[in-house]
Parts: sequence; structure tokens; C-alpha cells
Amino acid sequence: MRFKYWRDFLSLVLPETCCLCKRSLFPFEDQLCKICVSQLPVTNYHLIPEENDLKIKLLGLAPVNKVMAYLRFSKKGYSQKLLHQIKYKNKAELARVLGLNYGFLLKKNGYKDVWDYIVPVPLHERKLQIRGYNQSEQFAIGLADALETECKNLLLRKLPTETQTNKSRIERWENVSEVFETKNKDEIKDNSLLLVDDVMTTGATLASCAISLNSCKPRSIDMAVLAAGSYY
Repeated sequence: MRFKYWRDFLSLVLPETCCLCKRSLFPFEDQLCKICVSQLPVTNYHLIPEENDLKIKLLGLAPVNKVMAYLRFSKKGYSQKLLHQIKYKNKAELARVLGLNYGFLLKKNGYKDVWDYIVPVPLHERKLQIRGYNQSEQFAIGLADALETECKNLLLRKLPTETQTNKSRIERWENVSEVFETKNKDEIKDNSLLLVDDVMTTGATLASCAISLNSCKPRSIDMAVLAAGSYY
């Protein structure tokens, strides 16, 4: 009870603000105000998951069925600002809230009970220690909560990699082509997996992860990202 009073007092003195517009949040709002949520560049990839430009990027690279993104990435737009907050401003909870929002959208459109596990793209241990959390995992946890399934770490990043920013398509593939390996292989076999990352540009990272997962013979592999665009 004392904690509740202290939290209420802090909310009056230091009210939580929207991560985008910095307006004070109402108690029913979390990380983002309703106005900013309504203005997010939400895509319709969940309506055409097997026939879109994201799927085309992966053709010939990895075995994948559905490919989706919550937000359309645009430089200096809402999606880039959100990714910056999540990756560099210690906003792990923001990634989880966005995962919840997307999960509820997917659930509304018939995606409940589609996947056995939601699998985040892993960070290397060194980067995880520096950041303190894996933003893709936080997004995946939100998705799993909304879809009433389980987020499961079934991949390991063996080697640290350079940033993918400013690399060509070929350079991005070479940078991650042999970086990932699977763990808990028995939980991969014959299960339907949703592979999740924070952002997709060329699809090299997701393709490399999908190849590793596919070696353990899952029933299917689909992909979802927080944001996707032509460059990041």
C-alpha cells in the first residue's frame, strides 16, 4: 500500500510523458499517448503476409512463409524515433508495449493459435551486457503476451557483428551469414515459429536466423518486425 501511495505521489511530481510528443500520460496510457498511437505508420502486411515486398526480399535466401511488419520505417519519422528510444534511451518497456499493440492487431485479424513459439533475434552477449536488454526480445514478449503464446530464445548469436547501417545488401549478408546457431533443438522440430526482430532492411539477419532454425526441421517459419523500410 505504501508503494502505491509513493508511486501516485511521484506521478504527480514527475508525471510520465509520451515517448514521442512528451505530453503527460493519463493513467490508462502506457509509454505513448492515444494521439501518437493513432498516428503511427501501421502497415497492412498482416493482410497480405505472403505477397508483399518484404517477402520478395527473402526469396531465395531463406525458407519463410509469412513476412510482416508493424510499422513502416521512414527516416526522421515516428518509427525511427521509436527505434532510437528503444535502442539508445533505455526504453525496453516501449518495445514491449509496441509488441502488445501489434499482437492485439494480429489477434483481431485471426492470428491467435498460429504459432507455437515466438523467437526473437538474439543479441551477442557483449552487446546484451552493455544495453541491458534485447530490444527484439522485448518486442517479442509483448507479441507473445497478446497472442497468448510463449516467447522462447531458441537462437544464439555466436559472434559479435558490425552495425548493418550503411552496408550494401551483399555486405549485410556476409556480415551475418554464419553468426547464428540454434539451441533447444527439440523445441524447434515440428513447431510453428514466428521469428521476430526490431527492424528489417535487406532481410539478411532474419534470413540467416531462418536458415539456422530450418536446420532443425520446424513445421513453419514466419517473420515479424517492429519496423521495415528501404534503409535504416
